[in-house]
Amino acid sequence: MNRGMLKLYSLIILLLLPIIVSANNSFKFDLIQKGKQDGNTLLVIGGIQGDEPGGFLSASLLATHYEITKGSVWIVPNLNFYSIIKRSRGPYGDMNRKFAELSAKDPEYETISRIKNYIKDESVKLIVNLHDGSGFYRKTYEDSMHSPSRWGQCSIVDQSNIDIPVYGNLEEISSKVVKYVNDNLIKNEDIYHVHNTRTKEGDKEMEKSLTYFAINQGKAAFGNEASKNLPTHMRVYYHLLALEKYMDIMGIEYKRKFIMDSSGVYKAINDDIYISLYDGKIKLPLAQIRDIVKYFPIKKDGVLDFKASNPLLTIIKKDNTYVIQYGNRRLSRLKADYQDYDDVSPSVQLKIDGKLQDVKFGSLVDVESSFLVQENSGYRVNVIGYTNESKKETGIEIQSKEILKHYSLDKKGTIYRVEYYSKNKFAGMVLIKFRT
Repeated sequence: MNRGMLKLYSLIILLLLPIIVSANNSFKFDLIQKGKQDGNTLLVIGGIQGDEPGGFLSASLLATHYEITKGSVWIVPNLNFYSIIKRSRGPYGDMNRKFAELSAKDPEYETISRIKNYIKDESVKLIVNLHDGSGFYRKTYEDSMHSPSRWGQCSIVDQSNIDIPVYGNLEEISSKVVKYVNDNLIKNEDIYHVHNTRTKEGDKEMEKSLTYFAINQGKAAFGNEASKNLPTHMRVYYHLLALEKYMDIMGIEYKRKFIMDSSGVYKAINDDIYISLYDGKIKLPLAQIRDIVKYFPIKKDGVLDFKASNPLLTIIKKDNTYVIQYGNRRLSRLKADYQDYDDVSPSVQLKIDGKLQDVKFGSLVDVESSFLVQENSGYRVNVIGYTNESKKETGIEIQSKEILKHYSLDKKGTIYRVEYYSKNKFAGMVLIKFRT
């Protein structure tokens, strides 16, 4: 592509680019540093290609669900965040082929320059780039999906050894990782193999890759591939097994917040995710959120400040709709109900199953059978989905059967919004969750 076409293409993409809601969020990648910086850092990279969710979800779980108790781990879970959002291998071309030569006019030049600086950092000693590949890599041909031309289920090295003080025995390290993964297979077909691409012997495409750039900077670098033929959570399982073995090899110790099996990984990916909005006035659990949430209180200026529990979560504005995105999955669309916001963030009183509680805005409260909103002259209360003949919503015990189920936040029909307004300004929200 010539420079004129590249410039035009880049302009078109930028015009189509959705608006990120919060001023503090963008499509720039995150660097998350965990543990004690000790000059023996593992750098884990996910999301270089946006159609490989096993890789970027694994990196995000390492960032959110692991505690590093000894050693140092740096994590980039969303290197090509725009590619992830677009569910594309690369809207501007394959980012993993831009590490040899790259024009300063390339739309991804800043991203490539930034990640190169982290790779070259003197504290970084070993790098793992996470991918999802097609089929199942085999050293000899078995069939079209199990052959040397496939990339899934393998540990990749560009060459057997490099002359560096530590971790230069690349193929030996890769073999240890492969053995550990194979000792913990879910099914036999998922077996891992070492894949030495022998890049410097003439593989012109691999010479442009991130790992080959890294080893030429004197860093041990590996690719880890899980098969696209597997469900996403099983790909994440195998990526995490490999990462745990790399940490073990480097003497890095950790605590994991979930059970390392297929079910445990699935729950960690899908259940423990939320977004907090406007300094905690609202907290949205996202595990079972409805596809569309109507009449959602948004500040009149249209800005939606938020904090996310996971670096792959973001909110994108399109007209009067705010799309909650988790990696390459659209979780929900919030239909804006523009409001003036009250600045105070106090607690309010609710009677939960007959017991009076002080509850802060942004809380999610578990309810067995009923709740009652205490009367407070300073607030007007709206229990979304509840009506009665008196038009009154305070001082009345409310059960789940009395709220219209399609107004629930979640698809299961268990979570409901209690909104508070002060002098026609939105003050905050409490969520009621009925136990099932």
